[in-house]
Amino acid sequence: MQQQLSGKRALVCGATAGIGRAAAEALAAMGASVTLAARDLGKLESTRAALPTASGQTHAIMQADFARPAEVRRGAERILADHGPHHILINNTGGPPGGPLLDATPEQFAFAIDTQLLSAHHLVQALAPGMKAARFGRIVNVISTSVKQPIPGLGVSNTARGAVANWAKTLAGELGPAGITVNNVLPGFTRTDRLAALVKANAAKRGLTEAAIEAEMLASIPAGRFADPAETAAAIAFLASPLAGYINGINLPVDGGRLACL
Repeated sequence: MQQQLSGKRALVCGATAGIGRAAAEALAAMGASVTLAARDLGKLESTRAALPTASGQTHAIMQADFARPAEVRRGAERILADHGPHHILINNTGGPPGGPLLDATPEQFAFAIDTQLLSAHHLVQALAPGMKAARFGRIVNVISTSVKQPIPGLGVSNTARGAVANWAKTLAGELGPAGITVNNVLPGFTRTDRLAALVKANAAKRGLTEAAIEAEMLASIPAGRFADPAETAAAIAFLASPLAGYINGINLPVDGGRLACL
């Protein structure tokens, strides 16, 4: 897929760590100019400095807190004014804290919907006109295998991720005639800071070692290992490429075979 995205610009959310950073690197390697979006300005600057520019790419940054959807919308409007239309949008934000669904507060649900759904919706509304004008658009939402098989102990996340999946499927039908595809990537257990935090929390809650929690998780994965963020990023990059022009409205698990359902 080398240079498949030359001349295209991508906006990648949560781009300073984990799957988001790996996706930004993969898209830049394919020739895209990348706008990096996250909260931490220092991390944004250092990530931008590490991206390749051999093909004349111009990378940009968008500092925003995704718990504040209106702030995300303003950031997108500034980026569009400064750098023009974006052809690719990678919606990717960290999930809410774990815990039983019955114990969840209204504030926790509101936070999850703001970060997972409303911020993504603002970005699509801002970027879609440029995609339509170009007759090329790729929207990839990084969500969770929980949309196919809810994950115990992640009640609020399961709920919000399910909402995003149905939002995306609806958009796929609305935007498809304009040459825009909307797809979801469902990461399994991936070596990220979020996975480390979940392992630590489960170990403390159950009085087990982190190694024991990891062993339980690994036992559920036919591949027998956790994913590297770059492996998930490869799937994202493919869906963002011209090669995936006839793939629209899908949920693509990247989970080493862990899901029990089809």
